[in-house]
Amino acid sequence: MAGELVTFGTLLRELRQAASLTIEGLAETSGVSVRGIGDLERGRRAAPQQRTVAALADGLGLGEAERDRLLAAARAGRTPGYSPTGVRSFPRGIDDFTGREKEIAQLTDLAQRTVGEGRDDSARSPARPTVVVISGPPGAGKTTLALQAAHEVADAFPHGQLLVDLRGMDDAPPGPAELLLGVLKALQVADRDLVRVGPEGHPELYRQSLADRRCLLVLDNARDEAQVRPLLPSAGECMVLVTSRRMLTGLDSVRRLPLGELEPQESTALLSGLVGADRAEADPAAVAEVAERCAHLPLALRVAGNWLATRTGRSVRHLADRLAQEDRRLNVLAAGDVHVSAAFELSYQQLTPTAARLFRRLALVPGPDTSAAAAAQLVGQDVFDTEDTLEELVETGLLDTDDTRYRLHDLLRLYARTRLTSEESAADADAARTALHTWLLETATVAGRWYEPDYGAPPPDWRGTVDLSSADLARAWLQAEGANWLAAYRATAAAGDHTTVVEVAEALHWFSDQWIFWGHWTEIFDTAARSARVLGDPLVEAAQLNYHAWALTLIEGRHDDSLRRSAQALAAAERAGDLNQQAWAHDYQSTAYRRLEDFDRSMASTLRAAELFEAGGDLNGALQARFGICILLVETERPAEALAFLAETFAFIDAAGDRIAPHIAHFTMVQMHSVSGRAHHLLGAWDAAVHHLRTALDLDRDNPGMTSRLLNQLGHVLREAGRTEPARKAFHSCVAIGADADPAKVADAREQLALLGKVPGPPAPGHSSP
Repeated sequence: MAGELVTFGTLLRELRQAASLTIEGLAETSGVSVRGIGDLERGRRAAPQQRTVAALADGLGLGEAERDRLLAAARAGRTPGYSPTGVRSFPRGIDDFTGREKEIAQLTDLAQRTVGEGRDDSARSPARPTVVVISGPPGAGKTTLALQAAHEVADAFPHGQLLVDLRGMDDAPPGPAELLLGVLKALQVADRDLVRVGPEGHPELYRQSLADRRCLLVLDNARDEAQVRPLLPSAGECMVLVTSRRMLTGLDSVRRLPLGELEPQESTALLSGLVGADRAEADPAAVAEVAERCAHLPLALRVAGNWLATRTGRSVRHLADRLAQEDRRLNVLAAGDVHVSAAFELSYQQLTPTAARLFRRLALVPGPDTSAAAAAQLVGQDVFDTEDTLEELVETGLLDTDDTRYRLHDLLRLYARTRLTSEESAADADAARTALHTWLLETATVAGRWYEPDYGAPPPDWRGTVDLSSADLARAWLQAEGANWLAAYRATAAAGDHTTVVEVAEALHWFSDQWIFWGHWTEIFDTAARSARVLGDPLVEAAQLNYHAWALTLIEGRHDDSLRRSAQALAAAERAGDLNQQAWAHDYQSTAYRRLEDFDRSMASTLRAAELFEAGGDLNGALQARFGICILLVETERPAEALAFLAETFAFIDAAGDRIAPHIAHFTMVQMHSVSGRAHHLLGAWDAAVHHLRTALDLDRDNPGMTSRLLNQLGHVLREAGRTEPARKAFHSCVAIGADADPAKVADAREQLALLGKVPGPPAPGHSSP
């Protein structure tokens, strides 16, 4: 803009270009180094000595007026209060910076916005500083990112780039007054001005000094908000990058940039750069394993890479195998005086005793994450107090959170385990683990019983610490805590508590239909069948053998194994004299035979099941037998008979009323509409087929396995009816469900989309009905 003082670097570049000289050419004519000229033009050195200015003027062949102008710009750069402390003075260690492209782009964009690049100055509001808090766990690379960003945006801040180490991990970190004074001195504020205003005037002098400059401040390793807040400028075109292990939640009007681990491809790229391309390419699988065992944490990756770089005789595979031993992994992750565990120790030592105890005991959580209610069992606190303690761990960067779930980084989990072993007795650790496992299985039992015919809502005297007031909430809890209660279930079986094992499996029997492709039901019911055998109760054994037979055929497609298991169940049920379990054995045999396309045996088994269910008075089972007959009629291409029997079965449900468990009736009706769609499909009644399938989708309640099947079926009906676009949408929605879908149906949907000319990308969360 007219009237603005042109900086020395800007003027030097203009004069050089006017003389048609490259930087190398000016270096040759002036005797000033190429690097020195480059730093001056980029503002990294804004106050050259007079002899340097004279040499540059001679090299440029300047006349008297232009020489005076260049000298004036140099003098302006040396006036008190102006100090170009450049990025070049920052510590080494970022030459091989890798990854974080998104974060760098975000910081670069913020820098440009701070100095008003690309904006209309006439419409610009008063300049405001930009403050970015870069937070994350120990070793996440916060300082490295800040320094790399400082290099990237240095040209936007020609009046100085200052790095201030706040020493937040020290026992006695410097206070705001000391830090303010240090920055003022770095800005070359005159001592007489510092003395004139006195310590109480330093904050205002600090604000005024920064308001008139384009400066970049990196406030590294902040302790807390109180240390940082006085250092934040209130006006001007400054940018401040604050790095801290803490989230510094109490700071207002700041941008936040949380850092986690690197992406796998970024991790392997960083390792490859450290060890050399030849060694990395010789064993890419080992490189990937090292990255995985470093949990993609930048500090751990750098330690591992430096260890290999200084031991050229060692293969990457050698280190990968050493890191495979979990109990020694943190000891292996050391190179020279850099230890990953030491970085964790600094944060751990700053925790309150309550938070430190919870941190240690979180190592006992078997799954990848946990809830406040589960964590409370580890320390005997109530849930609200535990949540406060968890938030302290989140604030200090030792714990990640996503909504209501909390997660320890893999290496922090190993560190927590070492602290638990060192600071607590084995008896105390076992007691905490037992308390967690007991709570998990008790809650899983109550949640699962929402779907059991004789139970439903929790009993009035249940005093649980999670909300299970609806079946939907129960399902959400069972799925969120699945990895944890499954581990507790395994531990309970290993400990020989067979009664609890059977009780939990029995409670989850009908729920398993809601989460059919989870992947663990075969194990759960096989384990329960073994426990039932130990207990010596043939009726209990028959039930668990039947559940296992169901899982073998419907989930794993092991139909012959399922038939053997259901035969064992039938024998146990006959020993117990129980008609209903005999009926279920025949029902599961029918399913296996049908999957093997032995329709005669399948029909005989399902008719026998229907007789036994009627004799035993089990309406829930009788409904399943009737539904089995409907399926068989369709499978044997008797669609008209199937539709007639389906109509009778819908009437059967209506007549039974609440004598059939609501969840069982609802789930079966979804399946019946699906079979109705198949029957109409066979008859070529496309509109009726689509109607029943859309009705099934409308009735389906958050059951991704069933939804994927219905969408796949709908896609086929629509495609055969010549409705290409709706068919494509149905197949795409099937694929988009993700990991909980029926994998066979997803694979088929992808094939159909390829045939229709559109293969979808990676599955997106959720689905929409076509």
